[in-house]
Amino acid sequence: MSRVDVRAVAARVLAPVLAGQGSLAGLDAALAEAGVVECDRGFAKALCFGVCRTLPRLEALAGELLRQPFKPRDADVQALLLLGLYQLLHMRVPPHAAVGETAGAARALRKEWATRVLNGCLRRFQREATTLQARVDRDPGVALMHPPWLLKRLRHAWPDDWRAIAEANNRPGPLTLRVNARRTTRDAYLARLVEAGLPASPCPHAGSGITLAEPCDVAALPGFAEGEVSVQDEAAQLAEGLLAPALEGGNGRRVLDACAAPGGKTAHLLEAFDAELTALDVDAERLARVRATLERLGLSARLERADASALAWWDGTPYDAILLDAPCSGTGVIRRHPDIKHLRRPADLRELATLQARLLDTLWQTLAPGGTLLYATCSVLPEENADQIDAFLARTPDAQATTPEAAWGRVAGAGRQLLPQDDGHDGFFYARLEKAGN
Repeated sequence: MSRVDVRAVAARVLAPVLAGQGSLAGLDAALAEAGVVECDRGFAKALCFGVCRTLPRLEALAGELLRQPFKPRDADVQALLLLGLYQLLHMRVPPHAAVGETAGAARALRKEWATRVLNGCLRRFQREATTLQARVDRDPGVALMHPPWLLKRLRHAWPDDWRAIAEANNRPGPLTLRVNARRTTRDAYLARLVEAGLPASPCPHAGSGITLAEPCDVAALPGFAEGEVSVQDEAAQLAEGLLAPALEGGNGRRVLDACAAPGGKTAHLLEAFDAELTALDVDAERLARVRATLERLGLSARLERADASALAWWDGTPYDAILLDAPCSGTGVIRRHPDIKHLRRPADLRELATLQARLLDTLWQTLAPGGTLLYATCSVLPEENADQIDAFLARTPDAQATTPEAAWGRVAGAGRQLLPQDDGHDGFFYARLEKAGN
């Protein structure tokens, strides 16, 4: 497939995202379905993720270049303009190709009329790039490439860190791995990476974590297909250590992973402990991903499709430990899911906070006296994290926070908050809660 076709496919993928009606979650499948050959998929993914990562600024520049906005039915043409601007600004694509092939991709969309418009806009940007960028960057939301409402929330929550958070969100996160402790050791796997020409270093806080110096396709990772290693951010790997006091030294402990998909933390717990684990998720397709993950790693768990915010699924036997990796805004993982900046709305936070509270109250009923519930989100916003746990503790007399002091993150109410770090972990929140005994 030609590069022109790749740009047209990328535009089709981005069009529903720009309209607030889609995401990049199924990008790999969409590219395969569109017939993008393997060697072109990296380029297509770089285009789609790059546009979403820099979208507020690209849209502001497009607004300066267009005499009038494209009609809603031409969101794919708008996407082509943004793709062209992204190539000129951030990729090593020759400028003549960024302009000519992007404009020409309109023909593959059966909108040949747009070729001249796109060509004119992109050539004008080449001539006036410095002036146009200086003009749009007067707006802090444009310069930092975040929607104004989110910058306001970050600034209120983290007055000393908000700018660093936004800047970290705008850079791709590193590729971090988790070594399967049932198959090998971290030191042994680091040596294998060196042999494979993939330089890497141990994560500072996660005992099984490794960060690669440069990202690569998982197919290039030694032993990946055999289950020796998985992709998982360091912050997400910390759940295992926080649940260790409740699970060490006892076979057959009953464990619930309440919102398990895609299964990274489920697998990590099974790699570390001999536990009777139930993985719960409301989405059948996402639960299938948990099954595939466990099969690759040679692990087993009871998988059940159910809504964890209601008790219809529960058999009445309490759990010794519960992991509640709650649905959240994802504001700590924007660098990995940049479409969040465009798709998330302030109203979503209220709905998510209500759901998180309901999950906490419901799942607490399934926890055995003396048991541990670990609450986690990949958010950096207090209403989903410290404020949520403070409210839960205030209304739950038999709950006590036992979140330990640690070398990672910072104290945030009764929990600990990690903020996204360049070349390090994502943004994450943890609070460990213990239920009073009989």
